[in-house]
Amino acid sequence: MTPGALEGMKIVEYCNMVSGPYCSKLLADMGAEVLKIEPPLTGDDSRRRGPFPEDVPHQEKSGLFLYLNSNKKGLTLDPKKSEGKEIFKKLIEKTDVLIEDRPPGEMEELELDYQNLKAINPGLIMLSITPFGRSGPFKDYKAFQLNTVHVSGQGYMLPIPARDLDRPPVKVGGQSSGFDVGLVAVVALTAAYYWKIRTGRGQFIEMSKQEALMSMQRVESVTYANDRVVLTRGGGKVQRMPGGILPCKDGYIVIVTPEEHQWKALIQLIGDPDWAKEDWCRNPASRAENSEKINEWIIEWTMNHTKEEIFRKGQALSCPIAPVNTAEDICHSEQFKARKFFVDMEHPALGRLPFPSSASRFSKTPWRLRQAAPLLGEHNEAIYGRLLGFSREELAALEQGGVI
Repeated sequence: MTPGALEGMKIVEYCNMVSGPYCSKLLADMGAEVLKIEPPLTGDDSRRRGPFPEDVPHQEKSGLFLYLNSNKKGLTLDPKKSEGKEIFKKLIEKTDVLIEDRPPGEMEELELDYQNLKAINPGLIMLSITPFGRSGPFKDYKAFQLNTVHVSGQGYMLPIPARDLDRPPVKVGGQSSGFDVGLVAVVALTAAYYWKIRTGRGQFIEMSKQEALMSMQRVESVTYANDRVVLTRGGGKVQRMPGGILPCKDGYIVIVTPEEHQWKALIQLIGDPDWAKEDWCRNPASRAENSEKINEWIIEWTMNHTKEEIFRKGQALSCPIAPVNTAEDICHSEQFKARKFFVDMEHPALGRLPFPSSASRFSKTPWRLRQAAPLLGEHNEAIYGRLLGFSREELAALEQGGVI
């Protein structure tokens, strides 16, 4: 069987929810071996987050957990117990990378920080993800996604464009900001692993969620630093153009026309109406001033057409216009079917179900689904028994004592 691009890379993941698990999931998808450590009995918090089949919570049926933890092996372990700490160290002896996102200071209290662990494994790469990094006045603060979205400035611009400028900013939808941090972390880890391959040396990587999210904002994060202009949900220095997300006959479409030739394509698409021939409508600045009224006229047209009609006709005219797809739309997409993006997965608790593959198509080291997300503690016996040499009697005693 063809090995993955990162075959041979060994990772221990001691993380919760999204950022760290998404980072290790992407590396596992490329062939890395990931051992995911979860608390005994309760497991990762994402096991208690939906969606669930028929909206019935079940720790083995969370869609979020299922996606984040495919291609990983699952262990339960409590490093806060003395036996658990020693087992954790044994796992670190045999790994290349440790990813942890524990509350600030916890790894130091457990004596499982980088200074202690590199004494066990000098080649260890350790990635520590915290809300604000390991220095500065906020370094010991804890935070949820709601906090990191807004302290990074990411939430201030939302919704864009805002019809009601008095409405408070909102959080990015779903777990998006957690996934963003995971993406940034993958880049850092692969660079550190490449350096280890060249030099044989590991290193410590600290990552601030606040800074990772700020780095994803691109232009918005540096506008004030360079121009002393604060962009707002109303557009700030940037003119508000007609379009955005608008309703249509069977859902919503999104229209973006920053260039004049794109605006002309939109006008051609909707039938070259009389109002578009007025002098005030020929000027981008005056169009921005009247964007809400123009949108009302555009909606009169879109409400008579389906997403597919608008998309096909708009694209044919080189108008930047696209459907706003629901999860159902995506699952039934002819494009995804043609590319075989969804593959069948067998899961002990869920049976056979379609599962998203990878956005990256490697010609020599293709993605494959090696296994579904692990059941809670599924690989305890295989890892602790065969890899670390514990007997079944010892494992039973560790389980009874809440260590695993």
